[in-house]
Amino acid sequence: MGAPPAPERSGAGAGDRWHVEVDRSLCIGSAQCVHHAPDGFRLDTARQSHPADPDTDANERVLAAAESCPVEAIMITLAGNGEPVFPPEE
Repeated sequence: MGAPPAPERSGAGAGDRWHVEVDRSLCIGSAQCVHHAPDGFRLDTARQSHPADPDTDANERVLAAAESCPVEAIMITLAGNGEPVFPPEE
């Protein structure tokens, strides 16, 4: 028997706009976000991450950055209605 299908990611459709936030109280400055999405994230002088543009077009690099964050400090929602993209609702 194979693995169950992966849940669909809400809000990851072409043409969608995302709002990206970093919880700076959680961020440990691992720079995984910068590694996965160098155009999407910046580290400040305190090595805290922040989105280069909080409102951006949906893209797999930003999603990969959020998924790779070791402390899950990156949240992505659909711009406009706030529907969660990552982390997904349980």
